[in-house]
Amino acid sequence: MRAAFIDGKERIEVREAPTPEPGEGEVRIRVDSVGICGSDLHYYFEGANGEYVVREPLVPGHELSGRVDLDPSGRLAPGTPVTVHPARFGTPERGIEDDPHLWPGGSYLGSASTWPHTQGGMSEQLVVRADMIRVLPDALPVRRAVLAEPLGVALHAATRVGDLAGARVLVSGAGPIGLLAVAAARARGAAHITVSDVLEAPLARAEELGADALVRVGTEELPQSAFDVVFECSGAPVAISSAGTAVRRKGVVVQVGMVPNEPRPVNLAPYISKEVHLVGTFRFHDEIDEAVALLAADPGIEKVVTHALPLAEVAEAFRIARDAQVSGKVVVTLQSDAG
Repeated sequence: MRAAFIDGKERIEVREAPTPEPGEGEVRIRVDSVGICGSDLHYYFEGANGEYVVREPLVPGHELSGRVDLDPSGRLAPGTPVTVHPARFGTPERGIEDDPHLWPGGSYLGSASTWPHTQGGMSEQLVVRADMIRVLPDALPVRRAVLAEPLGVALHAATRVGDLAGARVLVSGAGPIGLLAVAAARARGAAHITVSDVLEAPLARAEELGADALVRVGTEELPQSAFDVVFECSGAPVAISSAGTAVRRKGVVVQVGMVPNEPRPVNLAPYISKEVHLVGTFRFHDEIDEAVALLAADPGIEKVVTHALPLAEVAEAFRIARDAQVSGKVVVTLQSDAG
């Protein structure tokens, strides 16, 4: 089978690899589509994602969809359309018994956080544990289902808030995860959604997805104390500071965008004086199931995907995905017959 391997900074190559054989409790998938995530971009362009350095050839990709190729148990027939929950949870700890995505010692597809690395889905075939499989409903095409994992991330961010019914929401940053945060907030009952970004093209994509108002950062001012909830999806220090100004007194700011593990200059004064709740969010627990249902019910979410390139053009796919003015979600396709 063919797979894409990141060998280091700006070094990626498609080459042959042994076809994996599923063991007991495992299923082999014929991968159709893989989304390029921010962590994948870090691995390729920097050779590391934060402290996690590529130390051996790494197959990227944790956003994927495909079809069952072989289930030794016979439970799933060949050709069954599926997506995958990319986590293997670690060891429970006191205080987070109900939050397995936070348990230490787990792993995630396409990650250099473990040794050996946990290989990802950018390969023609992939073996995963059976409990990681999510069978797609008839209304959900395989190609659209590639968005299940990142939409699960956005839905988990919404879960961290609680009740969004009737809320005035600001989404800061209109990259792929920000666009999916718009869809998640709408699905959870937000009454009005404003999206801010420094670039015009991402804002246009947000409008297509149903944003009620747009703010071009740098040319327009965000209203102060105007939002019940802010989903900060950029990770930029200035945007985190602006979120504290934009949210109302005792409102909630959810930090969705990842930041480097280092000190960063952020203005906390409005967070303190307005008693703002600053909430972290990381991956998800079981929201991928809600994501699958939402993608089946709302075909319009697929507008997040702006480019689909074949595996042979994977380096070009990464270059396009890095340019937020040009692209939303970029997908690498591995089969020509995906439905």
